Amino acid sequence: MRAYFLAIFFASTVAHYWAQTPLTSTAKAEASTIRFEDATDAAGINFTHSFGSRQLGSLLEGTGAGCVWLDYNNDGLPDLYVANGRPLDDSMHPYPLKDKPDPLPHNHLYRNDGNGRFTDVTQKAGLNPDMYSIAVAAADFDNDGFVDLLVTGYGKAILYHNDGNGHFSDVTAKSGIKVDGWAISSTWLDYDKDGCVDLFVGRYVKFDPKYRAYYAADNYPGPLDYEADTNKLFHNNCDGTFTDVSEKSGIAALAGRTMGVTAADYDGDGWDDIYVANDRTENFLFHNKHDGTFEEVANDTGTAFGQNGESTSSMGPVFADFENRGVLDLWVTDGHYNRYLRNAGKQGFEDRGAANGVSQTNAQYVSWGTGVYDFDNDGQRDILIFHGGLIHLIPQEHTIFRGLGEGRFADVSRGAGDVLSVRTTARGACFADYDNDGKVDAFVMNLGGKGTLVHNVSTNTGHWIAIKLKGTKSNRDGIGAKVEVFAGDKHWTAERVAGSGYLSQDDDRLHFGLGNTAVVDRVVIHWPSGREQTVEKLAADRGVTVEEPR
Repeated sequence: MRAYFLAIFFASTVAHYWAQTPLTSTAKAEASTIRFEDATDAAGINFTHSFGSRQLGSLLEGTGAGCVWLDYNNDGLPDLYVANGRPLDDSMHPYPLKDKPDPLPHNHLYRNDGNGRFTDVTQKAGLNPDMYSIAVAAADFDNDGFVDLLVTGYGKAILYHNDGNGHFSDVTAKSGIKVDGWAISSTWLDYDKDGCVDLFVGRYVKFDPKYRAYYAADNYPGPLDYEADTNKLFHNNCDGTFTDVSEKSGIAALAGRTMGVTAADYDGDGWDDIYVANDRTENFLFHNKHDGTFEEVANDTGTAFGQNGESTSSMGPVFADFENRGVLDLWVTDGHYNRYLRNAGKQGFEDRGAANGVSQTNAQYVSWGTGVYDFDNDGQRDILIFHGGLIHLIPQEHTIFRGLGEGRFADVSRGAGDVLSVRTTARGACFADYDNDGKVDAFVMNLGGKGTLVHNVSTNTGHWIAIKLKGTKSNRDGIGAKVEVFAGDKHWTAERVAGSGYLSQDDDRLHFGLGNTAVVDRVVIHWPSGREQTVEKLAADRGVTVEEPR
């Protein structure tokens, strides 16, 4: 059943409701249980990732790919776009395929049909780029009301403009976006708050496919065997074009080995900053100086290295308010010890991963795609992590930590459904409430294997509210807006980001679990334009679209 809208007016605010569900007047007596099931076949999604060769043999092939949820046709239902590798020239692969598949593996766009099923509309949409794709990110870069798409991969990045009729056009050259080398994770942010989203593109390493001098036990050269590379920042000129400001902004001053990137206002000064998770290199935190330039402060804030001062194998970063304190903490998956970084204000971040057990529990795994959401809507954020072997295609089971409050968690993985115990070689993952039932689901990309739609079927769950933003003076997507939800003595905070976790991006709607709260007293939105907007007395268990006052 397609989502529907009921317009409600609050002074200068316009709010729309969707996905209404029956409300309960009392809290559930039983404790909530987080559970997931594999809904891939039932949904009609038939996607298998390709790394382009008959046997895993290089860093390029082992990196995997990501995905994004985006409502490309504005019907209120999140659609799914997945990136894919493909066979390159035989000289690129240590173990090239003898017979190339026809057609070649490619990216796919799956349209959400609103009945739990999806239709592959890739060809109609024009979203089958001739490239080895790795990551994706979505935003309405020209503020025309239709979300656009960036695809990054080996050798290039492609910017697709949403034509508003189900089709996308390649506007890369016209827009001035040019990224050579190995483009990987990217994120959209309005770093100068001019109402148009800018673009940060990470680059991994200066990959040399001819270099294959390695010990057999190591299988293939790793990230430190290649020269590091710089990242790119493109300023949106608000006319459909971008200017490369990588040097001017200070972003290009540092070379790293980017894996995942995200952007949010970690210090509460109203300006978005950029966090870069690097592989075997210290991580970067680019602090926004409000003048078009950035200062790298990771070492000063405790976000550069691991608990023992080591360079980590960081994968997927997520900013989230774990303890409902009104500030953004930082969660980063890793090849060794995942990092739970508690925001300590002016003192920077404190690594609490060892203290709360989340680091040690996952030390046996390699952690990649991740999402921080309240999967059982009890008012506390949980952490879902997907794992997979680093080099040898070793499949691993996956982990869900249930939030207990005050930065404490319980590992409930093995009781959360068989789908999390099925071992895969996971890479990117993206999160959305794809069926609008108020429970956040996921899609996980598996290296060289079939992707999995992880459907949230948790029971005895609490109330919830989801908020979609529509900017007017701010950028259309509301990227960079801080949203606060108040109910009695309870307070939840989130920021609208575009790019999170590993190689991926989540649903653009901000999801809040409310526990036994059936009515929200007020929602306060701090728009990037500087405007503050309040919407009062909202019933729970539905989505609300809020438009910025003009």
